[in-house]
Amino acid sequence: MPIVRADRLTRISAALLRAAGAFEEEADAVATGCVNANLAGHDSHGVIAVPTYIDRIKAGHIVPGAPWTIVQESPTTTVIDGHWGFGFHVNAKAMALTIEKAKTANVAACTVFRQSHVGRLAAYPLMAMREGMIGIATADSGRSPKHVAPFGGKEARLGTNPISIAVPSDLAAPFYLDMATSAVAAGKIQLAVARGEEIPTGWIIDAEGRHTTDPTQYRKGGALLPLGGTEGYKGSGLAAMVEVLCGLLTGLGFGVEPTGRHNDGCFMAVFNVAAFRPLTEFKREVAEFAHYLKSTPPSEGSKGVYYPGEIEGIREQQRLRDGIEVEDATWEKMRALAREYRLDTVLDLT
Repeated sequence: MPIVRADRLTRISAALLRAAGAFEEEADAVATGCVNANLAGHDSHGVIAVPTYIDRIKAGHIVPGAPWTIVQESPTTTVIDGHWGFGFHVNAKAMALTIEKAKTANVAACTVFRQSHVGRLAAYPLMAMREGMIGIATADSGRSPKHVAPFGGKEARLGTNPISIAVPSDLAAPFYLDMATSAVAAGKIQLAVARGEEIPTGWIIDAEGRHTTDPTQYRKGGALLPLGGTEGYKGSGLAAMVEVLCGLLTGLGFGVEPTGRHNDGCFMAVFNVAAFRPLTEFKREVAEFAHYLKSTPPSEGSKGVYYPGEIEGIREQQRLRDGIEVEDATWEKMRALAREYRLDTVLDLT
């Protein structure tokens, strides 16, 4: 697999998106969001998605330059229609507005609908964290095809329905959670197929409801399993609650409309820490709490405890230094797109 520096990978991705019709601000938002996911080690949400986004532009499922409309609002709430714009761009603007409202009202929330894939969900709570606030985001894919079987079932009825929470602290790497409510993100199955790798037992079932380590079975009628293994009712329950917040509260509904577009519905909330206690004290105590967690002796076979977000922070520093591995299949797709748009020479992708 080629190893590419983050800045070059961002430049290539943005150039391809612009060539496909994205406005400069949109292309930069998507490219930066994808590469940031790669840097954090979430390759399933990295540049592997760029060719898919370009396919969706060509199909008319993503609308470059789409308007960004506030449907209704109050001093603490906002309902936003993205008009099928790039989720990276639409959702970031929604979170920025919610942060501004929380600066005045201390607590604010928003729902967002009719937007494309929002990428790595942590990007949005991290925006609030950098402003000294606690950010929460959940996401669901509306009535687009589902990927996760509810606990005890063999057919998909739920999305991967991620949850992310970010908290300000004095730590070197941010303290945050970013998790799917499925056993694994759908993109990791795509990544395993692209890399020709098996997957662990417990990630998916095949069309007959049997456990399998073959990632290709997922696209042959299989389904992802909910988080929790033998206690998968926990992941299934969390996913159902995310569906309520992001599908029902946004008005997207539930179930599947097979001909519909991928439609990320999001619920996001921001809490101003200073409204509850002094921010400096809180940030110091979060760091102390993280060190307290890490101070436990490691269990057998473990390298020790990492606080939420720490591994991503370590990976980011490593990949900024050493570059990002891009699977051959993704690199070839990007080279093919560069040739299609006659950018192969300009981007050094000949």
